[in-house]
Amino acid sequence: MELNLIDTAIVIAYVILSLLIGIWVSKKASKNIKSYFLGNNEMPWYLLGLSNASGMFDISGTMWMISLLFVYGFKSVYIPWLWPSFNQIFMMVFLSIWLRRSGAMTGAEWIQFRFGSGLGANLAHVIVVVFALVSVLGFLAYGFIGIGKFSAGFLPWQLSADKATNEIIYGIIITGLTTIYVVKGGMFSVVLTEVVQFFVMTVACIGVGIVAMSMVSPDQLQAVVPDGWFSFGFGWNLNMDWSGVLESANQKIVDDGCSLFTVFVMLMIFKGTLQSVAGPAPNYDMQRVLSARTPIEAAKMSAIVNVVLLIPRYMLITGMAVLALVDFTGDLQVMESQLAAGSGEKLDFDLILPFVLKNFIPTGLLGLLVAGLLAAFMSTFAATVNAAPAYVVNDIYKRYINGGATDRTYVYLSYAVSLVFVILGTAIGLFVNELNQMVQWLVGALYGGYTAANLLKWLWWRFNGMGYFVGMLTGIAGATLVPIVATGWTPLEAFPLLFLICFAGCILGTYLDQPEDEEVLKNFYRKTRPWGFWRPVLEKLQEEFPETKANQDIGRDIFNVVLGIVWQTSIPAIAILLVVKSWQGLGIAIAVFVATSIVLKFTWFDKMKNYPEDLPLESRN
Repeated sequence: MELNLIDTAIVIAYVILSLLIGIWVSKKASKNIKSYFLGNNEMPWYLLGLSNASGMFDISGTMWMISLLFVYGFKSVYIPWLWPSFNQIFMMVFLSIWLRRSGAMTGAEWIQFRFGSGLGANLAHVIVVVFALVSVLGFLAYGFIGIGKFSAGFLPWQLSADKATNEIIYGIIITGLTTIYVVKGGMFSVVLTEVVQFFVMTVACIGVGIVAMSMVSPDQLQAVVPDGWFSFGFGWNLNMDWSGVLESANQKIVDDGCSLFTVFVMLMIFKGTLQSVAGPAPNYDMQRVLSARTPIEAAKMSAIVNVVLLIPRYMLITGMAVLALVDFTGDLQVMESQLAAGSGEKLDFDLILPFVLKNFIPTGLLGLLVAGLLAAFMSTFAATVNAAPAYVVNDIYKRYINGGATDRTYVYLSYAVSLVFVILGTAIGLFVNELNQMVQWLVGALYGGYTAANLLKWLWWRFNGMGYFVGMLTGIAGATLVPIVATGWTPLEAFPLLFLICFAGCILGTYLDQPEDEEVLKNFYRKTRPWGFWRPVLEKLQEEFPETKANQDIGRDIFNVVLGIVWQTSIPAIAILLVVKSWQGLGIAIAVFVATSIVLKFTWFDKMKNYPEDLPLESRN
């Protein structure tokens, strides 16, 4: 794709600005490791929220969501529950507050807070560090592959005549530039750069939505989509038939396992609820929670992510899908005919994005959009790089090797660790040809083994470090082996079996060892105050501190989660209905958003507490 001089200048200016921010804040970030990894807990919640939203704005995921809206219409707003997208509601309602009360610097340090320092706790600590670092390497490789493919396809300079070599060179250049500002500036640099990247992406996304609104009428769109495309409702079956229009869309519905849509949604809710209560994996999302100034600000940060991320992102998604439906469906039909005749390749819905960029985005906005999409890659990559040294320096070097080193030593070591992990991630990326291969491995082999152990750590006092270690190990092994044994299963279909395997490992490991130290459990429960099965610990606490009360908020939290998911779902609905100019539906979606916001103000926002009221000030972080 060719960029003219104006668009090229915008892209270059964006890259230079990102580098300058990293250099500008480097002195502030290098005071100590708390400053480097957590921004010294000084950054306000709204900056952390914008940063987190920017880190979640992954372009590969956005391309996937464009294809979902293209095929499934309005019902596509539910399908991201596969991730699950509504985990941010659980974070906002209670989990961010619970996490931030620990005062920990990393997810592995939080494990010490929960399980102490015995053998089981140390094994749990080690497996979280390993999980986090392997996850970092996987996502860095994923980012390297994605950046290379995106840059080679959308930037105007051909650095090599060979396509694969061109992608590798671009990947090395962009990851190298991103590494400079991440290594120099730490969390301060990552957050401030991502805030700039967020505004670049937001302007570009809104611009695409406006272009689509100006070029496509509701009648034009109605003429090219099947019945049910404009409906958020669904029955037992999806009841959307693309026959006679685009047969490949019907095949995609079957391949995705969405024909029995109610069953599909029920499985997503089951899997998503368990994964959401388990809490965030030890990655950039958790780092931003731990970076917040207070537990309430951590919850506010998780809340704002939903609004600032979903509206602009879905304006981009809807704009791209609408323009493609009206003007690209014919090209897809030709590809489909060639495929049927045996002379074409498999129809690829990811072609929607480059088609729209090439044919419909005007000068200036095109440069801004390419810069924004580049920013989406860079922000996710930067946030991931920043997580690696936190685990190596704080959880390995400081704890096991040299706990008395100077702050400068820890910061310089963090620089080195960041560089090493970028190099390793890039090297792995060179040997992984398919982006989907890396994504499936990350989601299946890593996160499939995460749920049961991290669910029980909140809810059951008897669950110990050994149970956590065995459960994580069993879950990861099961997630690796089940797809091999049960060929043809989707990750969603395999989840119940994976969960049971992991859960069995947790129970077995728990009863192989004694309960954790009583003082560790009392300290954890007194500060965090989760709901669940904690009565023996509560009774011990009440002998020493009679004022200690159990968390009685489970009913309200569940109500707020359910209402919050409705609230969250109304946000992309607003963006979609605005772009397709469905004014009546837009009015209803706005009314739902306003009504749920008002209720949440009284049932969630006004009820938040930084710490339990019976916890003395000197015991708070």
